[in-house]
Amino acid sequence: MCCCLFAARPSLTTRIYWIRPSSQRGLSTNVRILKERTFTTPRCRAGHYRYRMASHVLIAEDDPSVRSAVQRVLELEGYQVSVVNDGAAALAFITKTPPDALVMDVMMPFADGVTVCREARNRGIRVPILLLTARHEVNDRVAGLDAGADDYLVKPFSIDELLARVRALLRRRESPNANALLRVGDLVLDPARREVKRGDRQVQLTKTEFDLLEALMLRTGIVVTREQLYEEIWGFDFETGSKSLDVYIGYLRRKTEEAGESRVVYTIRGIGYTVKA
Repeated sequence: MCCCLFAARPSLTTRIYWIRPSSQRGLSTNVRILKERTFTTPRCRAGHYRYRMASHVLIAEDDPSVRSAVQRVLELEGYQVSVVNDGAAALAFITKTPPDALVMDVMMPFADGVTVCREARNRGIRVPILLLTARHEVNDRVAGLDAGADDYLVKPFSIDELLARVRALLRRRESPNANALLRVGDLVLDPARREVKRGDRQVQLTKTEFDLLEALMLRTGIVVTREQLYEEIWGFDFETGSKSLDVYIGYLRRKTEEAGESRVVYTIRGIGYTVKA
């Protein structure tokens, strides 16, 4: 049976939690506090307060132990937290009062997390979404990301990793000039409408493909490392030894060059990628 130790760091207390999958469903988890101690070292790394100070995070999780533990950790980190226990309630909440970020389990009653992501994006709701799941297959993660999720975290997980991914979601949400048109030659990306055109031709991209192209076009002419792209698009070191990034770059090239146009997405061998006219 798999277990994981992790710590939440409030201002003066460290709590050590234990998380393991439940044998009942294979998807839920058992959580309990193993140890609590006081310390006087600095609370967080520089800059973390900016993302916590008034940031509202919604947790959608049907397992009470996981929901309670994640809520407690986020509140100790300074976030305003709301909770729901099924997918239908999550969709209703973000439709009425969109939070700054949504942390959501995939397997939930009434509507699963992937369905909620897809319906939210269809309604034009752009709340950053982090999916939590015990499913670790690549196809499951790709399905969630293509449905509109911004990031994916597999159980059991470290709280440090969860917090890093939440911060990454909030960084992307707070990026300056987020709605300015991005141009590289005849390739135009509209962040507000989430549309891409090559000349007069509409380029249809999935959520992940769009985010990847946007990350590159924000740094036109600059080489972006593989590590930077994994952290910005997936929020953490998302299996950086895998070929996931290369696959998505391939998708981008095929779609942006579909009508015989010149290449705009280039590989810098051993380093990363760049876009240029």
